[in-house]
Amino acid sequence: MASFSPVYSIEEIPQQRWQALLAQADNTQPGLHYPFLDYRFLLALEQHQCIDARQPDPLAASHSGWLVHYLVAKNSTGEIDQILPAFIKQHSYGEYVFDWSWADAYQRHSFDYYPKLLLAAPFTPASGPRRLGRPDADWSGVCEALQQHCATLGLSGWHLNFIMPDSHQLLSQQAGVLPRMACQFHWYNRQYQHFDHYLEGFTSRKRKAVRKERQKVTQQGLTLVRKTGNDIQPDDIEVFYQCYQMTYALRRSRGYLNRGFFQQLRDTLNEQMMLVMACDQHQQPQACALYFFDQHTLYGRYWGALQEFDALHFEACYYQGIEFCIERGLQRFDPGTQGEHKISRGFEPTLTYSGHQLMHPEFQRAVADFVAQERQQVLLYRDQANTLLPFKNAPD
Repeated sequence: MASFSPVYSIEEIPQQRWQALLAQADNTQPGLHYPFLDYRFLLALEQHQCIDARQPDPLAASHSGWLVHYLVAKNSTGEIDQILPAFIKQHSYGEYVFDWSWADAYQRHSFDYYPKLLLAAPFTPASGPRRLGRPDADWSGVCEALQQHCATLGLSGWHLNFIMPDSHQLLSQQAGVLPRMACQFHWYNRQYQHFDHYLEGFTSRKRKAVRKERQKVTQQGLTLVRKTGNDIQPDDIEVFYQCYQMTYALRRSRGYLNRGFFQQLRDTLNEQMMLVMACDQHQQPQACALYFFDQHTLYGRYWGALQEFDALHFEACYYQGIEFCIERGLQRFDPGTQGEHKISRGFEPTLTYSGHQLMHPEFQRAVADFVAQERQQVLLYRDQANTLLPFKNAPD
């Protein structure tokens, strides 16, 4: 079994080593890695207190409820060869794999569900590698190490959210690991040459509906611009941040992420950022959508508008993303969680995966029954959603 030790800040790990292990896990060449476990992304979260670092006590109070607890394993020469991006959580906010009912059940029986150990990309419901290093390394040793770590610290259990399908398959074979499914809606690029080429596959009625929706945006005097890399200016991020916070203000809450975090990413990770900005006829910005991308996938992440415009959300958050994928040759567009309205616009039901292990044997058995029943419901939902897609023929 691999021996893992906790590290309480990403700054305690050399950036070059972290990025090299991420490239192994992501099976990418040096360049555009999975952005949400990129060293620069996590460093910005730490440095702007979106997550809490350098607190070794798992019971310590924290501002964010996310305590950095990266687990590292070293080889015989003392070099780090595996990293588990883990956090000790004191709540379930910002995870998007919902376990509030499990926490309620613990509370009703006078047990503590928090703190728990979570392996995930913070605030990000986008599937990706959850273990940095060789993708073919032994998962059984990792699961044993996580279980032992929870027992030592008195944590209720460990959770691996939004893992890739191959990792989910390997995890499902491990004793004591509860595999869980959910469903999102993703867009897939089938070698489309342009947006109209994509729409050719739609039924006539659905194709007309999309075109009419796009026309509504221009008829309101709005112009949309896409910016990447150094074209994204600090003032653009300021406008975006106002829009981002407006989304939460309408729900009487506040976003998890702050202005400094986004500005730092503009300085350090802008080659993987794409900003859509909608301006009115006076060239005044009215709405923004911020995306990230890697070698294969576009991730739609944050949106906001200063005032409401008919159909603008669909244009900024979906159609602009599709056009960007076609232009760049990206294979997939993951626009985030929920949203059955995505189906009629060609986003296909896509299963997402997580793995869980609870230390309390009776709760472990109860949750095992729950996820087994939930799995059947998710598969039925996926199949029903497939019947609502706008294509003339079922996608390959």
